[in-house]
Amino acid sequence: MPNRLAHETSPYLLQHADNPVDWWPWSSEAFEEARKRNVPVLLSVGYSSCHWCHVMAHESFEDQETAEYLNAHYVSVKVDREERPDVDAVYMEAVQAATGQGGWPMTVFLTPDAEPFYFGTYFPPAPRQGMPSFRQVLQGVHQAWDERRDEVTEVAEKIVRDLAGREISYGDAQTPGEEELAQALLGLTREYDPQRGGFGGAPKFPPSMVLEFLLRHHARTGAEGALQMASDTCERMARGGMYDQLGGGFARYSVDRDWVVPHFEKMLYDNALLCRVYAHLWRSTGSELARRVALETADFMVRELRTNEGGFASALDADSDDGTGRHVEGAYYVWTPEQLREVLGDEDAELAAQHFGVTEEGTFEEGASVLQLPVRDGLLDAEKVASIHERLLAARAGRPAPGRDDKVVAAWNGLAIAALAETGAYFDRPDLVEAAVAAADLLVRLHLDEQARLTRTSKDGHAGANAGVLEDYADVAEGFLALASVTGEGVWLEFAGFLLDHVLARFTDPESGSLYDTAADAERLIRRPQDPTDNAAPSGWTAAANALLSYAAHTGSEPHRTAAERALGVVKALGPRVPRFIGWGLAAAEAVLDGPREVAVVGPALDDEDTKTLHRTALLGTAPGAVVAAGAPESDEFPLLADRPLVGGEPAAYVCRNFTCDAPTTEPDRLRTVLSG
Repeated sequence: MPNRLAHETSPYLLQHADNPVDWWPWSSEAFEEARKRNVPVLLSVGYSSCHWCHVMAHESFEDQETAEYLNAHYVSVKVDREERPDVDAVYMEAVQAATGQGGWPMTVFLTPDAEPFYFGTYFPPAPRQGMPSFRQVLQGVHQAWDERRDEVTEVAEKIVRDLAGREISYGDAQTPGEEELAQALLGLTREYDPQRGGFGGAPKFPPSMVLEFLLRHHARTGAEGALQMASDTCERMARGGMYDQLGGGFARYSVDRDWVVPHFEKMLYDNALLCRVYAHLWRSTGSELARRVALETADFMVRELRTNEGGFASALDADSDDGTGRHVEGAYYVWTPEQLREVLGDEDAELAAQHFGVTEEGTFEEGASVLQLPVRDGLLDAEKVASIHERLLAARAGRPAPGRDDKVVAAWNGLAIAALAETGAYFDRPDLVEAAVAAADLLVRLHLDEQARLTRTSKDGHAGANAGVLEDYADVAEGFLALASVTGEGVWLEFAGFLLDHVLARFTDPESGSLYDTAADAERLIRRPQDPTDNAAPSGWTAAANALLSYAAHTGSEPHRTAAERALGVVKALGPRVPRFIGWGLAAAEAVLDGPREVAVVGPALDDEDTKTLHRTALLGTAPGAVVAAGAPESDEFPLLADRPLVGGEPAAYVCRNFTCDAPTTEPDRLRTVLSG
């Protein structure tokens, strides 16, 4: 019989609805039940495309005996970290403080007052490699709860006190200057891997936010080293196994330093961020590889992640059926030489193996290889390669596909909107801009209420129950601002303003200017989460600073500009010390130092050829964080269009920064020069 999770909208929670464990969703009722029964709470946090979450579910939560023990001695609460990033953040902080590491599945034991006292991640069904079994952990915690309650309560209270004392050392409310950004670049240079691209060792994550900073820093200062690190890293990632060489799009990360073997799940946020990075790299360099990867990644998102309602699904699983009924990581994506021969015949299989780096011994498990694009001497027949690509893609489509998490997350859709709008504009792909508009329409229709408060998730056209967090407000505003610049429709600027007003009123500390991840009126947890550092996606804190800055450039709003600058004080403190983890904040700081520039393009109509050329030229400018408004003279769509007449009856572009303006120009080449950073 299904448990309480059967009524949830999260695909991850629904995966556990038929477990024999008597799961509760995160709710005050669950903790009330624990108080009534005088038992601890088992909190299990994961997400739909998490490989080890599935493993632990199969080994332990589907096991009748384990479930009976859990049901007798605990109240079990299951949380989708993508739905409740706030719950995930506060307990992950506790796990990391106690154990020095963290990850998912996250397993935390709580008092009925939600105070944590024992932690872990994955626990195996039997003792293994020094790890106790899950059953041993359950029995040990139960025994401690029954026999040493005072000790357990004392530990829990101490952990909560310690967490409360971990307030962020904010630095000052000044934005980083030349010196801090130069130090950040130096720090990145020290951690850069010149042989392989990227930063640090294995596992290697795509450093999307850092790449944006490097591109902006190069545009503003001309620093060749910054551009080199960005372009080499992008090339290595795109040629490695982390990039899907057949279907486009990026996997979550590489388990090795060489970008060969990915963790195969494909996340919307990674692909949105990387699509935008490659589009921006093309904008800076004209790289054909960057153009191809940006477009293929955009097409992947629209083809494989778009939902029936026009939004974008969260993720594709790492695992899929390998054809024998077993769920195996990477089964959909990997190839053996024998499989190549079956699809292509001997001669073309040999060429494909050479082209994609498929070997007899394999680069993955059981003799299979992840497809790559190694750099080779000599050219292969392009037509033949295209035919091989097509036939392999068609053959792969016949394999059992990985599962899809259909949950629409507001923040990640905001990132996708920005990426698709810009990529569509750069490469004359109106279909991509239309996809961005459709996703934005869905967010307005389904995720925004009458007060412009955001709901974090929806599924199948139904809004979820969880309130938006800071990253939702910031990333959706970012998407709307990009859409406003690309479409010339001022309504998106207006919606961004509504969201950013909430950031000012409900997420900002009025005294310090620092930002919280949850609103002042949100559910109270053991502490109010607050983190300025990037994780797999930009931190809400620095994403908000970036959006506030762009909105201020569009509107001249002093409160938004001041809030952005105060929020970036944390980047002044952290940028020189940990630049890898605050890339989005460093990118925003580059925009502050450059102005950012305000561009108004006026013409009789946006589909007028001369106006279109000026508008596209403005969008292709590399000046960090430049904002673009386009429309008819005296249009009330955008504040930047006020008092901007045509010049000699012709479409014109006006560029201003720091309260001074250049002479308007009707010449695209002149505009290109002015906006080249």
